[in-house]
Amino acid sequence: MDRVKEFSWRKSSRCTNESNCVELARLHPETLGVRDTKRGIKGPVLAFSRDEFATFLKTIKEGGLDLR
Repeated sequence: MDRVKEFSWRKSSRCTNESNCVELARLHPETLGVRDTKRGIKGPVLAFSRDEFATFLKTIKEGGLDLR
């Protein structure tokens, strides 16, 4: 995704450290991009449909990805 830097990236409101954050951008009307600021603008981007992202957030909120 060479055009990733062209999108308007927004940091998480829970970001407490400039280099340890998650950023989101709307890549397409139905696609959200997620990236890690530690990797910079050339790092990988995860792309989610709206439904996939909603499921991802729900799983996180329910503790489904907690390491035990």
